[in-house]
This record gives sequence, C-alpha cells and structure tokens, in this order.
Amino acid sequence: MAVKKPENMTFEASIAELETIVTSLEQGDSELDNALKQFERGISLTRASSQKLQHAEQQVAILLANGDQQTLAPFNSDSSN
Repeated sequence: MAVKKPENMTFEASIAELETIVTSLEQGDSELDNALKQFERGISLTRASSQKLQHAEQQVAILLANGDQQTLAPFNSDSSN
C-alpha cells in the first residue's frame, strides 16, 4: 500500500496514523532506523495536521465575524398557505 502524503490526508486519518506511530514508538520494539522513519513520518503528520487545524480555525473565525453582518428574518410557518 502506498503511503499518502500527510497534506493529502484528512485530519482524522492523520491523527489516527499519528496515534499508531506513537503507540509503536512507545513500545520500543522497533529498530533504530525504523524508529527514525516513524518519527520523521510523525513529524510530517503533526505539521500537516496543525496546518489543517489552523485553516479550520481561520474559517470559523471568518464565519463568526461575517455572521454579525447578516440580518435574520423571522420564521413564518404560515407563509406557505
């Protein structure tokens, strides 16, 4: 199975893979070369996930800021008659 680039993965998939890597590294059963590769992959996943989270936070902030400018119309259920 080909390894996806972290920037092409969903946030949730990145976090799930990162959790797997952390568990594997905590067990300490990996050879040094493999552990270093896992660590490097974990750093890449962390950076990509952080960027996605920051982007999502910015989108929420923009939506909340723009929400103050919109006017709400009262819902009238009788208007369909």
